[in-house]
Amino acid sequence: MNPLDHHIISQRYFFPRQGSLPETYWVTSGEAQLACYRRHVDDNALTFVHFHGNGELVSDYLPDFADLIQDQPLNLCFVEYRGYGESTGVPQLAAMMDDTQAVFEALNLPASQLVVYGRSIGSIYAIEFARRYPNIAGLILESGIADPLERVLLRVSPEELGVTAQALQQAASETLNHQAKLASYSNPLLVLHTQYDGLVDVSHAERNHAWAASDDKTLHVFEHGDHNSIHHVNWPQYSRQLHNFFRKLAS
Repeated sequence: MNPLDHHIISQRYFFPRQGSLPETYWVTSGEAQLACYRRHVDDNALTFVHFHGNGELVSDYLPDFADLIQDQPLNLCFVEYRGYGESTGVPQLAAMMDDTQAVFEALNLPASQLVVYGRSIGSIYAIEFARRYPNIAGLILESGIADPLERVLLRVSPEELGVTAQALQQAASETLNHQAKLASYSNPLLVLHTQYDGLVDVSHAERNHAWAASDDKTLHVFEHGDHNSIHHVNWPQYSRQLHNFFRKLAS
């Protein structure tokens, strides 16, 4: 087993809770059933694929966030994690990488019609999605993580997992190397972060932005708010960044 899927990491890095959706879009990934949400408005519109933070649910973004980001036709797919909401299974850091493929196949759309967004831990899966499907229309990383192993080691030690530090580093290098993944991504990128994020330092945003191969990339650092208040404290500017990005991709 990949040491990143150890139950201690799952217990300390993920915070699943139950919740329900007004309408569930089920995605099968291996033995897990993911209780996602999908809204289709226009066959010709881009589809926004959203991966949330580790203490959130898809239902936290409905209906307000889903409604507010749409100032033009935009299809939506909010991805739920294993063990969250009504999803089955247990959240596991590495195993959930394959859920990105399951979502892509379930949507049955060309990568060029997808805009992929990852917030906080969701950036891990958004970046993996972009690695697997580098022709996506655009990638958005909000309060994202540059070095996931750095975050894991704040909560667990290699000794607790029964592995050496070298073995854990090797597993992270093979699975969570954002520098290598972003180096293969050359389409548009938008990175959003707050200057005073006390959970994921703004240096993570700076690294992710620098690593991406894209010539069309933007790093916007907000002067107000923190990791969990970035949306509501900065909403006018935050939504403007999203809407401008969507319009650029749709043009």
